[in-house]
Amino acid sequence: MRQTCNPTFSTCKRVPRSLVENAGNFGQSAAMKYSNGFALLLTTLLFAGCSKSSSPAMPPAASVDNNLPTQAQTKLPTIRIYLGAEVLDTEMALTFQQIRTGMMFRTNIQDADSMLFDLRMPQRAAFWMKNCPESISAAYISPDGVIQEIHHLEKNDTNSVVAATDNIRFVLETSDGWFTRHNVSTGAVIRTEKGSLSETFLGR
Repeated sequence: MRQTCNPTFSTCKRVPRSLVENAGNFGQSAAMKYSNGFALLLTTLLFAGCSKSSSPAMPPAASVDNNLPTQAQTKLPTIRIYLGAEVLDTEMALTFQQIRTGMMFRTNIQDADSMLFDLRMPQRAAFWMKNCPESISAAYISPDGVIQEIHHLEKNDTNSVVAATDNIRFVLETSDGWFTRHNVSTGAVIRTEKGSLSETFLGR
C-alpha cells in the first residue's frame, strides 16, 4: 500500500468492525503473521502501513527495525480486479518479502495505484504505516472475496489496525479515500479476470 508499507512489529489496537474508511485516524498495515510453516517466520514481522502485524511474542524493537526494508520495492506484477463497475490493475504482493515491503517508501500515490496482498490463509490481519509517507485506504477481505472492513491508514502511524475478525485472507491497499470516491463499500465482492479471488489464488 504505501506501498503501503511493510511488515514490522508495532503496537496493536483492536478496531471495532463498525469503523470504516470515513472514521479516519487509523494506522496503515503492519507485518502479517502466518500460521503453519510461516508462523515462526512471520511472528518476527509486522505489516507496516502497508503491511500486517499481529504476534503473541514480539522480538525486541531493535531487532525488528534492523530487518525492515530500507527502500521502496519496484512495481510488482499486476492483475485486473473488478469491484462492481470499478476496475483496477492492481499489483500483487504474494511472497513474504513483497508483503513485508508493501507500499513502504512510496510517494505520489495516484487514484489508479493499488496493491493486493494474499495472506495465504484466513487470519486476524493487522496493518501499520511505518515508513509510509502517504496515507492510504485498505480493505480487509474474506477468502470469498467479500470486503469486510475498510480503513483509513494514516501515514507513518506505527499503531496497527487490527481486523475485527480472524477471517481475513486478502487486503487491498489503494490511494487514500479511493473506496469513498468510487462508492465501493463493505459487502462488495472482488473478482479478477480469472474468476473469484479464491479461484485465482487457489493452491498458492
